[in-house]
Amino acid sequence: MRMRTDTKVILRLLAAAIGALLIGVARAQDAAPDVLVKSVTLEVVELIAKDREIRTDSRAKLMQLIDAKVLPHFNFTAMAMLATGQSWKSASADQKERLSQEFKTLLVRTYASALSAYSDQKLEFRPLRAKPTDTDVTVNVRVLQSGAQPVAIDYSMERTAAGWKVYDVAVGGVSLVANYRTEFSSVLRTDGIDGLIRKLQAKNRPAESLQATAQKK
Repeated sequence: MRMRTDTKVILRLLAAAIGALLIGVARAQDAAPDVLVKSVTLEVVELIAKDREIRTDSRAKLMQLIDAKVLPHFNFTAMAMLATGQSWKSASADQKERLSQEFKTLLVRTYASALSAYSDQKLEFRPLRAKPTDTDVTVNVRVLQSGAQPVAIDYSMERTAAGWKVYDVAVGGVSLVANYRTEFSSVLRTDGIDGLIRKLQAKNRPAESLQATAQKK
């Protein structure tokens, strides 16, 4: 149930790009996805640089930031469905709801680790290759690192009635959803959906405690 080490390292190096999803509801509904990614990333990079609590590794402050700004713009149900594959079809409505919630908390942990490792990376925003009528697009960002090759971070986004939503993120060509699907498959084969939910609940407890602390502030 652990994310591959190479993916963890890449995620932490690309913390600034992850901040691209910290967007307001009104702007998410009105702006094109590539415009959102660029304008908001720059805003968030500045915010992190100026926030002493985040720079000193305030996990509660990070959880508060993620809960308020990031989570509304991910489609966790779609991500959970893609990560569980065929098992999703046989799951009950209650199982789907619980799994989506645990997947949401899992992503909070991932993004909190990434944001806490932010270290002033340079970003390159690629032009969006899409038509105005497209409802499913990929927004490409390149993270430039001194003495190393640029690393790609690609947001798969879909247009919904509530604005553009992210349903997958590929870091250095590695899809988070595909990575989780590989990890979940053995658990699903032996323990089913309920077994996967239990394992995710056990793994997510520390993050849930921090999230609750942040929400009280």
